[in-house]
Amino acid sequence: MRERAFTQQEGGRQSSPAACGPLFLGIDGGGSKCKARLVDASGALLAVAVAGPANAFQDQAGAREAMLASARQALATAGLAPELLGQLRVGAGLAGVNIPRVAGEMRQWQHPFAALYLETDIHIACLGAHGGADGGIIVAGTGSVGYSYAGGRGSSVGGHGFPAGDHGSGAWLGLRALQSALLALDQLGPETGLLDAIERQLGATGTGLVDSMAGARPREYGALAPLVLECADAGDAVAVAIVAEGADYLTRLGRRLLDDGAPALAMLGGLAPRLLPWLAADVRERVLAPVAEADVGAVQLAMSAGADAAQA
Repeated sequence: MRERAFTQQEGGRQSSPAACGPLFLGIDGGGSKCKARLVDASGALLAVAVAGPANAFQDQAGAREAMLASARQALATAGLAPELLGQLRVGAGLAGVNIPRVAGEMRQWQHPFAALYLETDIHIACLGAHGGADGGIIVAGTGSVGYSYAGGRGSSVGGHGFPAGDHGSGAWLGLRALQSALLALDQLGPETGLLDAIERQLGATGTGLVDSMAGARPREYGALAPLVLECADAGDAVAVAIVAEGADYLTRLGRRLLDDGAPALAMLGGLAPRLLPWLAADVRERVLAPVAEADVGAVQLAMSAGADAAQA
């Protein structure tokens, strides 16, 4: 799964003492921001920087610019010369490069770095969560996906997008809650406190709920997910059934990752703490606390891939 670097010509001016040793930059690029982590050869943190969105599927040019902006900002924050951009060995995990066409086009980029090791955002999240060791992750945020990395091979499960996929995610929980509330409104489904809760949050009643959510995006459905969990905690049977269904899917994701060779799991995403107790015991007992965040995993990618390239 690990990618070979595509390199540019080295030899930029060494206008800083740090240029005497290699510099590594880890980039975690997603739909909301691009976070960069700059370290020296020992792994010591030099700077952290944040730039704009870096979803390569949605906007390749924007993703490239965000990567460059975060790299330049990291150098500036560390007090290093901008010329050192050409000496950075970069490990980048970007949303969207799971699409082969997007990955291929991104790898054609004539970047200014010494080397760029490109992976998916989910891959670097897994590396960070397990400290670079083999493992798997269950992601339960606005969307959901499972990913394992074991024996040098990465494998993803789910993550097909909302509304067709992403079961057990915040968006999915919100959609199921709205559907159940409308069934209760029409007296075609069991009564549920979700109807009142959603009406209060949206500031609409009855069929006005439909108008309020017309054209809603995944994150807007995801904003309803806490209501489902609160109602489930209060014993609302409909909410309990929704959460249990979502948790069953995430449990099956976890089992698949373990079957694929992941020795341990981590659960990531904004809903992870709330949904972990709902998982079946055989999966829940294999879930460990994440070691680090995705930008740390990106640094690990840069350092380990660079070491592999040096030995090749």
